[in-house]
Amino acid sequence: MKIAILSRKRSLYSTRRLVEAAEARGHTVRVLDHLHCFMDIASNKPSLHYKTEEFHRDDFDAVIPRIGSSVTFYGTAVVRQFEMMNAYCVNESVAISRSRDKLRSLQLLSRKNIGIPATAFAHYPDDIDGLLREVGGAPCVIKLLEGTQGIGVVLAETAKAAESVIQAFMGLKSNILVQEFIAEAGGADLRCFVVGGKVIAAMQRQAPEGEFRSNIHRGGSATLVKLTAAERRTAANAAKVMGLNVCGVDLLRSARGPLVMEVISSQGLDGIERATQKDIAGMIIQFIEENAPKKNTKTKGKG
Repeated sequence: MKIAILSRKRSLYSTRRLVEAAEARGHTVRVLDHLHCFMDIASNKPSLHYKTEEFHRDDFDAVIPRIGSSVTFYGTAVVRQFEMMNAYCVNESVAISRSRDKLRSLQLLSRKNIGIPATAFAHYPDDIDGLLREVGGAPCVIKLLEGTQGIGVVLAETAKAAESVIQAFMGLKSNILVQEFIAEAGGADLRCFVVGGKVIAAMQRQAPEGEFRSNIHRGGSATLVKLTAAERRTAANAAKVMGLNVCGVDLLRSARGPLVMEVISSQGLDGIERATQKDIAGMIIQFIEENAPKKNTKTKGKG
């Protein structure tokens, strides 16, 4: 098959591994920097231009989007263009946009009765005390809606500290998510990797001492973990609600069961492959081989 990978750099670990896995299986792979693409959208023959090349319908059998959160708007436009050109996109544009909107994704998960931490959303709240009561009071986690990779996430250990942080974010005219702090998680979360509706790998990320964010690039450590049936079911259902074929799902272990923190549409392979010693990239290519010929491009998920 002819496979396109939308990525800023071929040298990035995840992109490199996907290229290696696809070529090892005999496929032709092109890495396209989506920000350098432009599209002819007002045509009965949709096309996409990259540097000096022009691609048309059926030039690619499958597309693997690796869209960074900061370029979601343009990146999903490029994915939509490939959808118009009859290419099988591993994750469709609507699903990527759905998962990138933290509020939208949490509302959709809640609507399907999938466990999430108690969450309140605000822009300029007059009753901050009432806002905090909605999530069980302090300590609580306060997030900028537009933040990624642990940036713009603050743990407020007292009501006074929470009020100060919320007021500071209000001064930035930012949308704010306030969530309950799951103390029993002990600074750890579960990163589940879902492909085709099945959890194929999982790792536990542990925050360093004195930190509550478990992001690996912030000093967190990753270890292999065995998931319970409920955790596997929750991760698979979260991916289904988002309409994502390939994604990461972050879970917290709480006293009332697994809670979904986030669903990641362009999940990196580095940490999960090193922690589990599994060929995740090969599994993704195998999924494409099984599904791309069906040309099943009907929009998945709702909302």
